[in-house]
Amino acid sequence: MSRMGERSGIGWLTCTSVVIANMVGTGIFTSLGFQVAVLPSAPVILLLWVMGAGFALCGALCYAELAAALPRSGGEYNFLNYIYGREIGFMAGFVSATVGFAAPVALAAMAFGEYLHAAVPAVQPLVASTVVAIAVTGAHLVTVESSMVFQNCLTVLKLTVLATLIASGFVIGPTVEGTFATRPADAALLFTTPFAVSLMYVMYAYSGWNASTYIIGEVRNPSRDVPWSLIAGTTFVGLLYLAVNAVFLKTVPLATLSGQLDVGHLAGAAIFGPRGGRILSGFICAGLVSAISAMTWAGPRVAATIGEDFATLHFLARRTRGGIPANAVVLQLALVLGLLWTATFQSVLLYTQFALVVCGLLAVLGVIVLRVRERNLARPFRCWGYPATPLLFAATGVFTLVYTARERPWQAAAGIGTLALALAIYRAGRWMRGKSRRA
Repeated sequence: MSRMGERSGIGWLTCTSVVIANMVGTGIFTSLGFQVAVLPSAPVILLLWVMGAGFALCGALCYAELAAALPRSGGEYNFLNYIYGREIGFMAGFVSATVGFAAPVALAAMAFGEYLHAAVPAVQPLVASTVVAIAVTGAHLVTVESSMVFQNCLTVLKLTVLATLIASGFVIGPTVEGTFATRPADAALLFTTPFAVSLMYVMYAYSGWNASTYIIGEVRNPSRDVPWSLIAGTTFVGLLYLAVNAVFLKTVPLATLSGQLDVGHLAGAAIFGPRGGRILSGFICAGLVSAISAMTWAGPRVAATIGEDFATLHFLARRTRGGIPANAVVLQLALVLGLLWTATFQSVLLYTQFALVVCGLLAVLGVIVLRVRERNLARPFRCWGYPATPLLFAATGVFTLVYTARERPWQAAAGIGTLALALAIYRAGRWMRGKSRRA
């Protein structure tokens, strides 16, 4: 468990804010266009988001049990390290510390650049993306308390923007005729590869439901506050996502949405006119900053926890007087900038999501492993609906992994390669330590 001196007294509200801020970001403002391009049916699209909500809630319930029983920062790294051993734990930590947070930050920064360009055409997207990533990192290099205030304010602003969009969309927004009508061919779409790949996009939009497990060491009462933050945050976001997507589909024709990244701008223009759309894009930028901020806060804590356990990476665990793991924060920024300058939005999303789903599956199945292996382990919170909850999560995860590997083999191979690289690094480090002892 993290040292008490590292905690800042973060409570349930801030924990929930971190969960909501991590979830509500890039995915909801960008992924709909990619789904519509291959699934031209509003009812099927909404079903995707319902399934995504169910998947995320199952995961949140499982992680709630793990977080209450194993209260230490690090998320999957902490859980898998305890359940399966140091090698698998290191693999999950490596994925989280490298691409697990750096890639979503890069994706949110990319979306920020596109939306800011839509609001102010003179701004170059890549420049805006780079500047926002650096600026938010700077804000999180002060103190834990300043990070908390910064995060809460941005989350409130983002939710206000979304509430305005939802209310305006339903009250004064136009209605595209026939959008929500079902068709005989819709049922067949549920069993296709495009549906499975689109579900991967939706799962990415819901990713972040586990965010407060990465900062357990800074929470006042982790066994109580972290589980309830996961459940409350995930449930709230699930309802919010359904309402937002209904507004997007209600106000903008499917053909216009197809393949577009800045779907929020298109909806804003349909509801408020071109000028209103640009203004809304500006507010969406602020919402994306909230997502960047939440992941910039949580991600380096994983690297810091790894640094506490591995002597060769101890530099990542060093903290400033304000309690900030500064080296880990700067390392994540370097990875973010590398992705910003070299990769495309879709390739980064599918590659990282593949690796993260694998780690999430191992963690959720770990609930079953621990129930069998350690029946007397203290569990202040027990997963609702067990064992159906972890099994449903696992089935959905395997379904998307298999179909994504068939449809996007290069991204899947890159995800598997990242997992293999982590294992290779761990074994190389163990071999070097053994050789040093023998010498």
